[in-house]
Amino acid sequence: MNTAIIVAAGSGSRFGADRPKQFLELAGKPIIARTVLIFEASPMIDAIVVVASADFLEETEAVLAKEHLTKLRAVVAGGETRSESVHAGLSAVPEGTEIVAVHDGVRPLVSEDEIERTIRAAAEYGAACLTAQMTDTVKVVDGAYVVGTLDRRELRRALTPQVFSYEVLKETYNEAVLGEAVTDECFLVEESGKKVLSVAGSPRNIKITTPLDLVIAEALFAAGTEV
Repeated sequence: MNTAIIVAAGSGSRFGADRPKQFLELAGKPIIARTVLIFEASPMIDAIVVVASADFLEETEAVLAKEHLTKLRAVVAGGETRSESVHAGLSAVPEGTEIVAVHDGVRPLVSEDEIERTIRAAAEYGAACLTAQMTDTVKVVDGAYVVGTLDRRELRRALTPQVFSYEVLKETYNEAVLGEAVTDECFLVEESGKKVLSVAGSPRNIKITTPLDLVIAEALFAAGTEV
């Protein structure tokens, strides 16, 4: 069984809105609904667990109830950090889960192909991260000064889903300090000494963090094609 954990427990403070950004609309539906519907439609996903902020648990349930989802197994409260929230989702996956795909609730433009390829990679190698190439030159800054330039040929942007065998992710979280400010699951897996396979993803798979991101997402959604 392949289970998706959709993490939507953030407050959306960087977006500057009155409510978490996952409830803002993208093409007439809340962003969180758009995201979950992609995993609902994926033939590679058997079950879905959504992790929401404790303060917005009922609102998340109400939004998702309107979509008549057949794969949704639970909506659970997250923690203060991402690692705590993912751990809460991992504790709620159905018995028999073999592969776990962790995805940001505010990445509604992920494709079914990206989901499928990352799951297949994790099934073979134990851990896989969807990534995208860097297009900008990346500088190292110390105070007000540029002190170095990184080789972007060796750099990738981490996207989601990040996919793992259940055993790998469970063992990692059993050993991890959950209160740490960890921004993605691959970091914890890397720190445990395990290798993570990089899977090529699309620059279209953006995370909606700012108002500009939502404008871009609206345009990409309207275009309806890969870029």
